[in-house]
Amino acid sequence: MVKCVSILGSTGSIGRQSLDVIRHMDLKVAALTAGTNAERMAEQCREFRPDLAVMATEEAAKELKLKIADLPIKVSWGEEGLIEAATMDDADCVITAVVGMLGLKPTLAAIRAGKRIGLANKETLVCAGELVMAEARAYNAEIIPVDSEHSAIFQCLMGVRDKKEIKKLILTCSGGPFYGMNKEELAHVTKAVALKHPNWKMGEKITIDCATLMNKGLEVIEAMRLYDLPLEQVDVVIHRQSIVHSFVECIDGAVMAQMGVPDMRLPIQLALTYPQRTECPVDPLDLTTCGALTFAKPDLDAFPCLKLAMECAAKGGNACAVMNGANEVAVALYLQDKIGFYDIYNLVLGAVNGVAFIEKPDLEQILESDRLARRYVREKMSI
Repeated sequence: MVKCVSILGSTGSIGRQSLDVIRHMDLKVAALTAGTNAERMAEQCREFRPDLAVMATEEAAKELKLKIADLPIKVSWGEEGLIEAATMDDADCVITAVVGMLGLKPTLAAIRAGKRIGLANKETLVCAGELVMAEARAYNAEIIPVDSEHSAIFQCLMGVRDKKEIKKLILTCSGGPFYGMNKEELAHVTKAVALKHPNWKMGEKITIDCATLMNKGLEVIEAMRLYDLPLEQVDVVIHRQSIVHSFVECIDGAVMAQMGVPDMRLPIQLALTYPQRTECPVDPLDLTTCGALTFAKPDLDAFPCLKLAMECAAKGGNACAVMNGANEVAVALYLQDKIGFYDIYNLVLGAVNGVAFIEKPDLEQILESDRLARRYVREKMSI
């Protein structure tokens, strides 16, 4: 069982829930990292007393340093600070909860340091999954998924002896706030409504990705990389209640599911305790009161981002990195009310078609593909 943890992205939704679990388990914290919220980071530092605190910018780091000047905590900033946090000697596990490509280099650094990775940053595997998993094998580093769907699959696969027994991984999807709406209705949906996820409380970027179903596309790619399976063996079903977190279908017809209330603290805790289980500060699922459970196929016409993600997954190479980079910028523009709902898809599709395809990219080519995709979207919108 893990004794000491570093959290990359401690002030975000997953980071705060990770600290709730750490508080419950009475674990030590080696390092905390955040964006620019120095106020919240200072509060976390005072409670958990990490050895290192890292902010995204030098300005935010200076602000934090003033707020915790009485504490013996080193304050750093930027990518160099993230990598230091990911490789702290005392940390048994690194929870990667930062959003986007920012998590790639620190995750690789943690892997090379032999840490257990509690992976909540799906973009790392979306953009460079083959490289990341190869590094994990080379350095004997464990990657335990924290996403509820991938944790569910991870748990179901505990009952599978051999990968050859797997017929299909089935990821569940709530359908987001716009489930059942057609293209005409979706054309004018607002940011305010898009941010109202029916079941989960998450950061703004991932909530918009859930509204477009791009998030589920990213999770399909992540599942392919984590479990080394082709696209044909990964499927998606709409499950509005978010009670069944995913399924594994075996070749004999048996289907295993992991169920629970929609609370991220359960998969977070499992990433820290595996292969053991301990009591968790989460209400247990009551099957007598949770209501009917329903399942349906996703509407790929109304939600083309999911279809595009699957097409990029099938294409391989740098296509997923281009798609992800373009999506990050497009979602940011949507959150700023600068583009419409379907502009996200159109901009990402344009980048996928506009950035040169590389069949077997190395790390630098993946990072460059990400940069070019972001530039494509900005230039298209003249920003």
